[in-house]
Amino acid sequence: MERRTPSTATVDRLDAAFAALADPTRRAIIARLAGGDASVTELAEPFAMTQPAVSKHLKVLERAGLISRRRDAQRRPCRLEGRALREATEWLDGYRRFWSESFGRLDGLLDELQAATTTTDRTDTDRPHTETGDDR
Repeated sequence: MERRTPSTATVDRLDAAFAALADPTRRAIIARLAGGDASVTELAEPFAMTQPAVSKHLKVLERAGLISRRRDAQRRPCRLEGRALREATEWLDGYRRFWSESFGRLDGLLDELQAATTTTDRTDTDRPHTETGDDR
């Protein structure tokens, strides 16, 4: 598999995205935003934490480029941003392909070994056995 070395900027974005996604609360926020924009109040509802605590999580996600926030009168809705997730998915997909190809080669080798064993077993059962002993 040909692997391209990502640029420093891409590596920094991947580091930030994976660090942000390491937290289960932030992953839950991302999952909620996949369904559409939401305010901090709406995002805080399912968690047993204060709005300022949720805001800290949002800042981490925003710095990682995973979400954006905008002003809408008094409301500051959050929106999921696809670029950082796309980069992370593409990076992971390269390794998925690598392992898929490796397992495919392993499957092929195991099939060959199984076929060779089956052929050897059939040959052994078809061949008459000669008994050794003192039957003179």
